[in-house]
Amino acid sequence: MSDTAVSAGRRGRSARRERRMSGSGGVGTPYISRNIPFYDVLSDEGAEKIEANADRILAEIGLEFREDPEVLSIWKAAGAEVDGERVRFPKGMLQELVKTAPAQFTQHARNPARSVEIGGNNLVFAPVYGPPFVTDLDNGRRYGTIEDFRNFVKLAYMSPWMHHSGGTVCEPVDLPVNKRHFDMVYSHIKYSDKPFMGSVTAPERAEDSVKMARIVFGEEFVDQNCVMIQLINANSPLVFDATMLGALKVYARANQACIVSPFILAGAMSPVTVAGTLAQVLAEALAGCALTQLLRPGAPVVFGAFVSSISMQSGAPTFGSPEGTLLLNGASKLARRLNLPFRSGGSFTASKVPDAQSAQESAHTITATVQSGVNFALHAAGWLEGGLCSSYEKFILDADQLGMMHVLARGIDLSDEAMAMDALQEVGPGGHFLGAAHTQRNFESAFFRSSIADNNSYEQWLADGELDAARRANRIWKEQLAAYGGPELDPAIDEALQDFMENRKASFPDSNV
Repeated sequence: MSDTAVSAGRRGRSARRERRMSGSGGVGTPYISRNIPFYDVLSDEGAEKIEANADRILAEIGLEFREDPEVLSIWKAAGAEVDGERVRFPKGMLQELVKTAPAQFTQHARNPARSVEIGGNNLVFAPVYGPPFVTDLDNGRRYGTIEDFRNFVKLAYMSPWMHHSGGTVCEPVDLPVNKRHFDMVYSHIKYSDKPFMGSVTAPERAEDSVKMARIVFGEEFVDQNCVMIQLINANSPLVFDATMLGALKVYARANQACIVSPFILAGAMSPVTVAGTLAQVLAEALAGCALTQLLRPGAPVVFGAFVSSISMQSGAPTFGSPEGTLLLNGASKLARRLNLPFRSGGSFTASKVPDAQSAQESAHTITATVQSGVNFALHAAGWLEGGLCSSYEKFILDADQLGMMHVLARGIDLSDEAMAMDALQEVGPGGHFLGAAHTQRNFESAFFRSSIADNNSYEQWLADGELDAARRANRIWKEQLAAYGGPELDPAIDEALQDFMENRKASFPDSNV
């Protein structure tokens, strides 16, 4: 047997194994290692201009760090100019501080096969984060519950294209605000063995998250390794509030990764221009990333950018816009120039339902996410209504697109088998390739197979019930939840987690703040 045939056979077995693993409980692909070049719309000269303007913002305007005297003291000791809560930074100070941050790091999952590499040429997809509402075609739009939360965790676990369990996949508003973080973190641990995110809504909730992680992974392991990643938003423009600073301090000191991410809708929270917004993004992200290194040099940190625009007619957020793509792409280059991992992108839409608008806007954004070199893509599936709603059907539709992004990121296979010269020689002029030996070896894995798209005839579509994509997705998520089989969790760890949660919940009264 030839080397080419042996190689093809191995690839065929590998593809079949991956398909078997991609169902309930399967590992699938733990993360994407991209094999395509970065697509830059920002030149080096342009990046230098934006960096110079960010330096001016940091030195002349500064940022406010509100209601946190400790952080102000840390900045003053590091050499920054502190005036009340306003902090100004000498040119180059922050760039020097972030040099201790790793360019790439591992976020460990409790199942080592699920651990992800964040940074470099790698891309990790995580689900929607933060919506107070959920929706599906059967029950409509409503407030999220802990049952919905668990369902989205299970769907992310079931998807072979989703690398991460995420964080606040929806707000479980049926639980007290000050205690729901216990059940949320526990759900990620119990119903999935993919990596997950901790709570950031109060410093003590961040501490609880770290303690729960220590129960799962062990105290020493957590101190030396990243097992959680967290979203720390700047309160743009140019403000970090006490809540985000408190959570950042907890996680950085515990050696857990922070995504420092300005949350910007250009025109309202930044200038109306792409270049002006990028300078502000860089200033805000640099300040937060540098602070983590003052707290614990070498702690993992991610340069984040949530950037879109608003309608200048209504003031409503817009997504899937060309300006949003330019902002995402430019910020990605700025992060690479700092040698920091980058978070941005996802499957964004302002649409209220999983329709043509949501598909167009989300496809536009997720393609730009892959091409621009994003390392951690939050909101990769399920985002609807400008982030106010987690949609069951949209989750399935987006996950299908993520599968396509895996293929795109692999680039063009240039192996001997992919060159297919034996097929061309076998078929010759005027023939067809359906029966060729090369086709028979590769047909199972030759092209991406969408779980959503209907490629049958019109007559077959009629016979199948005339379902549109959203209704097909509705059927799929129900089938997936019915077929869910959770990963094993050590009973002793499970008991310890539940004891911890029970004791902590009993130690303070319920509150809705």
